[in-house]
Amino acid sequence: MVKEENKETKTKSAAKEEVKKTIKKPAAKKSSAKKTVAKKSTDKKTTKKKSSTKKATAIKKDKDTKTKAKKSSSTKTASKKKPEPKKASKVSKSTPKKKVEYQPSFQAYYRDKIVPTMMMELGYKNALEVPSLNKISLNVGIGDARNESGSLEKASDDLAIITGQKAVITTARKAISNFKLRVGDPVGCRVTLRGWKMYEFLERLISIALPRVRDFRGLSAKSFDGRGNYSLGIQEHVVFPEIDYDKIDKIRGLDIAIVTTAETDREGYELLKFLGFPFRLDNRFEREKNKNGNVADITDAQPEKLTEAAEVA
Repeated sequence: MVKEENKETKTKSAAKEEVKKTIKKPAAKKSSAKKTVAKKSTDKKTTKKKSSTKKATAIKKDKDTKTKAKKSSSTKTASKKKPEPKKASKVSKSTPKKKVEYQPSFQAYYRDKIVPTMMMELGYKNALEVPSLNKISLNVGIGDARNESGSLEKASDDLAIITGQKAVITTARKAISNFKLRVGDPVGCRVTLRGWKMYEFLERLISIALPRVRDFRGLSAKSFDGRGNYSLGIQEHVVFPEIDYDKIDKIRGLDIAIVTTAETDREGYELLKFLGFPFRLDNRFEREKNKNGNVADITDAQPEKLTEAAEVA
């Protein structure tokens, strides 16, 4: 009986141990499953690191390629920009053409011929000392311009046709009761010419307009103002060929003032004479020239002596 009980206890203990072994085996499985999960996570991390490193290397490669491309393009542009030696026979098309300014023939005649001759005859040491033209002013006066507005417009149109420049309407500066004139009333029109227009008008005046004046016997030399400026009057503006005789309403007069850089009347007279003004020979300047025999001391003459000579004349 005792032996049988011992056998039963052994069998029971063996069964219990087997049960325990069977129960403990799944715990080992769990730990192995945890190990596999940990391995998987580490594998994922390593794969992520590898992918990030691959991306970084790819980005670096792209940057390197871009920088290389930029350097190559810059070297290409630099090589393109290097100027090639130009041939002397061919003219480059990109060079801008110089603008040729218009210059009247009368202005060129003054610069090329009148200036050297005046320097020789009058004893000027520098070409800038030679007197020259500054401006020409033309004026047309209309007595009753306040009541006759149409005549003022026609006069300004005629003056614009003669000079090639739009006329400016002048107004009264003072009020005169005897003439029924108030301040600001239109009195006439005027034009001031400078530059090449001045030389063109002067050429037309000397060569065309003055020869067409009725009973023309030369210009008077008494119209200088004492500072080398000269003024003259024209009674009929029809002498200019630009005016159509059939289209005018009436004949008007002109006042022409020629302003020069001359300091004395004698220098202004010599300048206008060289330009071709038809002065009368019987004047004080010609008489002084005949007495002295030459004109070499014109620049040294004082204005007081000239005024005394003018009074004697």
